[in-house]
Order: sequence, then structure tokens, then C-alpha cells
Amino acid sequence: MSPATSSRTRRPGRQVRGPVDPPAPTRAVTRSATTAAAVVVALLGALAVALAATGAAAPSVLADPGAGVRWGLPAARAVADLAAAVTLGGLVLVAGVLPARSPAAVAATRLALAAAVTWTVAGGFVLLLTAADVTGRPLGTPGSAGDLGVFVTDVDLGRQLAFVVLGAALVATVVAGVRGPGGAAASAVLVGVVLVPLALTGHAAGAADHEVAVSAWWLHVLAVGVWAGGLAALAAVAGSLGTGLAAAASRFSVLAGWAYALLVATGVATAATRLGTWADVLSSYGLLVLAKTAAALALGVAGWWHRRVTLTALAAGAGAAFRRLVAGEVLVMAGTIGVAVALSRTAAPVPDVLPTTPTPAEVVTGEPLPPPPTALRYLTEASWDVLWVAAVAVLVVAYLLGVRRLTVRGDRWPVGRTLTWLAGCAALLAVTSSGLARYADVLFSAHMVQHMALSMVVPPLLVLGAPVTLALRALPRSTDGARGPREWVQVLVGSRVARVATQPVVAAVVFTGSLIVFYYSELFGLALRTHVGHELMMIHFLLAGYLFALVLVGVDPGVKRPPYPLRLVLLFATMAFHAFFGVALLTGDAVLEADYFSSLGWGIDVLADQRDGGAVAWAVGEIPTLGLAMLVAVQWYRSDVREARRVDRAADRDHDADLTAYNAMLGRLAEQDRDPAAPAARDTPSR
Repeated sequence: MSPATSSRTRRPGRQVRGPVDPPAPTRAVTRSATTAAAVVVALLGALAVALAATGAAAPSVLADPGAGVRWGLPAARAVADLAAAVTLGGLVLVAGVLPARSPAAVAATRLALAAAVTWTVAGGFVLLLTAADVTGRPLGTPGSAGDLGVFVTDVDLGRQLAFVVLGAALVATVVAGVRGPGGAAASAVLVGVVLVPLALTGHAAGAADHEVAVSAWWLHVLAVGVWAGGLAALAAVAGSLGTGLAAAASRFSVLAGWAYALLVATGVATAATRLGTWADVLSSYGLLVLAKTAAALALGVAGWWHRRVTLTALAAGAGAAFRRLVAGEVLVMAGTIGVAVALSRTAAPVPDVLPTTPTPAEVVTGEPLPPPPTALRYLTEASWDVLWVAAVAVLVVAYLLGVRRLTVRGDRWPVGRTLTWLAGCAALLAVTSSGLARYADVLFSAHMVQHMALSMVVPPLLVLGAPVTLALRALPRSTDGARGPREWVQVLVGSRVARVATQPVVAAVVFTGSLIVFYYSELFGLALRTHVGHELMMIHFLLAGYLFALVLVGVDPGVKRPPYPLRLVLLFATMAFHAFFGVALLTGDAVLEADYFSSLGWGIDVLADQRDGGAVAWAVGEIPTLGLAMLVAVQWYRSDVREARRVDRAADRDHDADLTAYNAMLGRLAEQDRDPAAPAARDTPSR
């Protein structure tokens, strides 16, 4: 029977009448094409309405690049943003939601590849049109090609956009080779890296609270990709899941809940940096923020409805209703992205420029100097880092949810582990977002206190919380071949990288060698002058300290820890290295990054401040080390007590067979001494 015939049986000599039903694959392709077209219409339609309402696409007074650039640039940006979100969402589905190597996972990988290619092409148009927008020359005019070359090579914005285009092309190349969850996860991380330069452009780059805006924007975009992009990808591959759609939708619902919470929190933080007063809410920028907020709240209600109603109905076989609701959500999400792009083209109430007469510190760091430091101000002059606030919130909530799951199940979890974990999270928040964090950007001594706390105070507390053990006990197993959170924990703990990184010598070398490599290279200056470098520095020192503490006092599985005497030797060796580093700073005459610290306008002796930092590394840094030594000693003692109890229990079971055998051996040796002709004692206790 040909595809053009009806599903009814054809009788000889009789013409078939009535509508002809296309085969299922054709209907699926048609439905997907229709949905994709509707998404594009919603995206560009919402963008056009928002641009027209705010006048963001109106001709420029000074140098107008033309209507094609004024309208084409936001359109290309909207398509690029949507494609980037679908790329990330599709990869996240393959990494942790869909059954590995299933038809749905293959379809999601292909979708991510197509989205990455679209992202690359649209990003190229964004680069080209942005150059025309900045120079004020319409495309095709004499000299526009040269302007593009100068824009890409000499202007920060041009270099950042070019990096995004090349990064998107690299993502597409990598995704083309993805064959499983591991490759998808690595590609998703690469997408996150490529999105970093975009956080350094637009309103976030010039915000008064620059670091808050940049971190919040980046996290916001990641949340949009996981939530909106993941939902769009799930809708696209739902037909390939069959009866497995209910399980996949349930897993994605949990992930989407976390992403939605992050999206709302970072959206509020971003808006707060651009709206100075409540009156600004009625500005063009504020009205777009309200429209975007209303759409986000509506989508949140739809997500709640999913969890309460449609997931249950989906398990009962009501897949059509689920797909219709998801399609509606995807359309609203596309329109919201269009509004967000228009928002980025609309002038914000808070200006994007430095004051007319900036201070030296504002020129160097973008922010004024804090008041002169005191013990109280180290605690009260808060400098909230959105990235670390979000990380601490996730760590606390996830840990408490795991403990709650064990408690409901009737299992016991030590209270001491929970308390040490919460103490570690509180210390991490204080180190990264208190007055210490603010002064660490402008005083070497405060920077050294932050460094020592990040690497030597916070990690042991987190390690003693045994998060891996809790995750393995609390997280459910995947039953359909998907690599869920529990499977990812097992993969990461058992990976070759983890085995190498947790080798005692490797962990000690990374922990101590980082001091020399970081402070006596360009990395220190990069961390001081750039927000990205500063965040990477803190992540590195925290991870280095965590690995070292995990080797010494950790209880989580996956680590081959040395005997307790060797642990103490390793610890005291690192203590000596820290003391050597501190003495070198304390007695040195050369100021590290002298140009940076001397140009801030403090009016202080930067060499004396550096020597204070050396004293911190030498003296104060040894206190946590001694604390670790005490923990090792306590664990050693407890290990010996447990071993003694084990021996006693074994003796009770076999009536002290080992001691009886040992005494018998001694008796035979004594008998042999008295009578050389007696048989030699051959049996010795095995223990």
C-alpha cells in the first residue's frame, strides 16, 4: 500500500474516498516543523513588539547604521540565544535525563548539533551587525569591512563576540562526536564556558555592581538553557521515548525546578542592579522587566501543574495532553527570550558608565574603596558574590534534602556530619561574600586571609560532612539506563581523574605548589584585575584544599588513603612549606603586583601590607594545619580502638583460638630448647 492511500482496506475496482492519513513519521515531522515555526514566530513577534513599544530600534541621532542593522541585530541575537539554550538543554537531557544511547538520546544529540550550528551562524550575524551598530555605518558602505577587522582585533566587545562565534563552532564540532552521557556532559560544560564572554557584554558589563551583574547574568543564562532549552528538547524527542516519557519527564521536572529557582533568584539580582528606585519600574526598561517577570511566573505555575497533575496523568498514558502543555510552555519561553533580547537593547535607568570624576580605585576595579578596615568591618562590609551565594544555597538545600530522605526512610545519619557540613557552608559564604571578600580585592593581607580560609578552614568542614556517602545513600538508582545524579556521583568518584587527583602525593603537590605557581606568575594579576580570574582562583583553592583534606581526614569512598603515620608526615611537610612561603613574603623586598596595589589610592605602605599577608600565611595558616593534625590523631586513635574491639569480638567467637595457638607455639619452642630432638614449631598464628 502506497503512502497516499488510506488506512482502510482497498477493494478491487473501488476508489477510496475521504481524507488520506499520512504515516506516523510524516505526521511527526510535520508536527515538529509546525512547532518550530510557531516558536520562531513567537520569538520574533515578541521581540518586535517589545522593540516597538520601547523605541529601542529607533534611528540613532548621531550615526545611524540603518533599519536593517537596528532590527536585524536584535533578531539575530534572539535566534542565537534561543539556539544556545536548545544546545545546552539538549546536551543536559542526554547527560542525565534520557536513557543512554536510546533513540531519544540520539535524537536529542542531533537536535543539539543542529542548534549549535544555528548558534554559530546567528552568532556570526550578531558579530557583523554589532560592528555596524558600533561604528554607525550601514552594511556594504565603503570601509565597513575594515571596520569589522578593527572591531574584532582592537575592541573588547568585538573580541568577545568573536570568541563566542568560534566557541559555538567548537561546540558544534564536539557535539558531532558525542556518543553518550559523558561526551554530552563535557559538551554542556563547554557551552557554559563559551557563554562567559556574553556575561561581560551588554548591561552587565557596565553595571554599578559589576561583579554581581556578571555572575547573576551568567547563572541566569545557564538556568534558561537548562530549563527552557531542556523543555524544548524534551518536547522535540518525546515521540521517541514511548512509555519511557513518564520517567524522563519526572527526572527533568526535578532538574527544571532547581533551574527555575536559580532563574528567579538571579533575575531579581540582575534587575536590582539596573533599577535604582521603585519609580524606575514604570520606565520602558522596568515595564519589560515586569513583562518578563509575569511570563516567568506563568511558566512557574505551569511547572507546578506539571508536577501535580500532568506527570501523574502521563504515567497513566495521557501523553497527548502533556505534549500540548509543553508546546504551550515552549512558545511562552520563546516569547520571553524575545522580550529579554529587547531588554538588552533598552536603556536601563541606572547608567552604565563610571562617575564623571572616578577615584583611582574606580578606574582600576570599577568600584570605590571600602572604608579603612577594622575587625568589625571585615564582618559587616558585605560584598555579595552571586555565584557563591547560589552555590552555598544549593549545597545546603541538597544536603538537607538528602538527610530528610534518609530520615523518612528510617535510616540514621550522624548529626555531627550535618553540623560540620552546615558550618563549612557558612564559612564558605562568609569567606566569599562578607567584608573579607571586599577587602581581599584591594589589600594583600585580606587576600591572604581569604586564601588561607578557602584552602584550609572550609575544606575540612565540608569533607567531614561526607557528602559523597550521603549522596550514594539518599539518591535513587536509575532503572531505565539513564545516568541520573547517583550514577554521575559513582562515575566521578571512580574516574581516572579522581583516582589520580586523590593520590596523597598529587594532592599535597597541588595544595602546596599552587602557592608558588599562582603568586609568582601572571595568574595573580589576572585574578586581581578580572572577575573571571578571581572566581577561578577561589574555585581552585577550594578544590585543592578539599582534595588534600579528603586524603587526610575524609571518610567518603573512592580514596586510597595512606596509613596514619604517613598522613602526619605529609601534613607536617605541607606545614613546613606554608611556613617557608610565609617567611619569603615576610622578609621579601619585592611587592607582588605592585602596579595594581599602589594605584588604588589607599595611601598605605603596600610592602608592609604584603608582609602582614606573609605573617598570615606563616602564623595564622598553621592553626588550621594543627587542627588537621589533631583530627588525624583522633581518627588514628579511633581506628585502633575499632581494631581492638574487632579482635576482642573474634576472640569471643573462637574462644581465643589465636592466643591458644600462640601459647602452644611458645610451649613447643620451649620444649625444643630443652630437648633438641623434639619437633620444630612450625605453626604460627596468622594474626
